[in-house]
Amino acid sequence: MPKKSIRDIDVTGKRCLVRVDFNVPLDDKDGTMVITDDTRIKGTLTTLNYLLEKGARVILASHLGRPKGKPDPKQSLKPVAARLEELIGRPVAFADDCVGESAKEKALALKDGEILLLENTRFHAGEEKNDAELAKGMADLAEIFVNDAFGSAHRAHSSTAGVADYLPAVSGLLMESELAYLHDELENPERPFVVILGGAKVNDKIAVINRLLEKADTVIIGGGMAYTFMKIVNGISIGKSLYKPDWEPIAQAALDKAKERGVKLLIPVDSMITDAFDFDAKKLGNTKFTSPGESIPDDWEGVDIGPETVKLFSDEIAKAKTVIWNGPMGVFEIKESSKGTFDVAEAIAANQAAKTIIGGGDSVKAVKKAGVSDKVTFISTGGGASLELLEGKELPGVAALQDK
Repeated sequence: MPKKSIRDIDVTGKRCLVRVDFNVPLDDKDGTMVITDDTRIKGTLTTLNYLLEKGARVILASHLGRPKGKPDPKQSLKPVAARLEELIGRPVAFADDCVGESAKEKALALKDGEILLLENTRFHAGEEKNDAELAKGMADLAEIFVNDAFGSAHRAHSSTAGVADYLPAVSGLLMESELAYLHDELENPERPFVVILGGAKVNDKIAVINRLLEKADTVIIGGGMAYTFMKIVNGISIGKSLYKPDWEPIAQAALDKAKERGVKLLIPVDSMITDAFDFDAKKLGNTKFTSPGESIPDDWEGVDIGPETVKLFSDEIAKAKTVIWNGPMGVFEIKESSKGTFDVAEAIAANQAAKTIIGGGDSVKAVKKAGVSDKVTFISTGGGASLELLEGKELPGVAALQDK
């Protein structure tokens, strides 16, 4: 996907409107909003430092939370300005709006190597409607548009796509990496190419399964959606495990496509099951493992893959030269049913000969919780955006960028 990035243009002395993803978690502590995880802010530093070292005048735009189109002090980006200042080691000016005379005055006053952070773009109802007037107002602040917010690239909003109607648009370095690993690398992957897909519902992932069945040598299915496959392939009862009758034809079509294309499709051979499951309280009742081929009792449900499945999946991962993983193997948010997901994370990290790509969402949380995030090749910052790109969809925030 050859799109221009900030490496391909001259940014010196130019006002660059940079769409970043500063949608960070905030907690109210004694009336002060405090950032509890600054990972997304840190993720922008490579792009920002490049621009600043080149003498660009940087104007940052982002959304935060869901303020429903009107200002909300609890979802202000002011705490982000303070944290970014600490991380980047230089002053960060702040504008109380993302458009208007005050924002424009501050943007025009910037000197080379200075930064301005605009207030939450979603304080305007037009943002999520891709309102042209709002997009034009943001574009008026700058000379170049840089999109580095991959996690929002699947949304056609004023700050992600609309501004590109008025300014030359290029990617930042984070966006460039996302496109390289989630698109370019997978167009011609080094083989064997192993795809690991987890999560709850077959219908949520079927487009990704279908797309990657055209590219992969092996597709591994785990998580809640695996029980539909197990019911079909092994003819077993799956008890109260996650399942809907209308998922069966979807899963069967994937099995048929894998067979037709000669793709190995692996599903769990054993499971951790429980007789009581309270997700909100993060508690399970009694637990045990099924044996390979054994049905799950009527009043029990599967919550994780079992040890034989971990071995089966890990052995396959160890042979791979390219691995992409999207979706947990079980209810990893609960400690007792997290082992399968963490074991798969460790198996991926152990294969240092392979290019290993973590495709956003819960898989990112899993590699971090497993303590192996520094041992994989690339971790995507996008959940929904990653899935849509893997499905082969055109992302509005990417389509708006200039081609090389």
